[in-house]
Amino acid sequence: MQLDDLYRQVIMDHYQHPRNRGTLDESAISVDLRNPSCGDEIHLQLLVEGGVVKDVRFLGSGCSISMASASMMTEAIKGKPIEEAVELAHSFRAMMRGEDVDLEHMGELEALQGVSKFPARIKCATLAWQALERAASVPHGEHVEEETFGE
Repeated sequence: MQLDDLYRQVIMDHYQHPRNRGTLDESAISVDLRNPSCGDEIHLQLLVEGGVVKDVRFLGSGCSISMASASMMTEAIKGKPIEEAVELAHSFRAMMRGEDVDLEHMGELEALQGVSKFPARIKCATLAWQALERAASVPHGEHVEEETFGE
């Protein structure tokens, strides 16, 4: 089996069997983002206690890349300090721009690296990560809803 095939399998597994799908209670930080250019949407909720992401959930609709990226992100950040989660978001977005990143640090997220070759799909892959970055700066129990046009 080739590496590309393995990566496709990881992405499809997260799309077909999303991890951390659902909602948290109203004390969680909530961010809703929409990408009007492709129709992807995400509702991300974070429960941060003592500076650590204690729990994270998402609901959304969109393409396999968007939903798989959201699922993979939730697994990657759960239990991490929020600053580390945001740093991972910066690294992920750098990877999507084709910049050199420490792929060993990316873990399973490396499977999405190939998306950087398809500029139209980068917005799909980064939507959940943009929601995470916004959520990191929002007080507990707050809700943010907006459209995004960036990468």
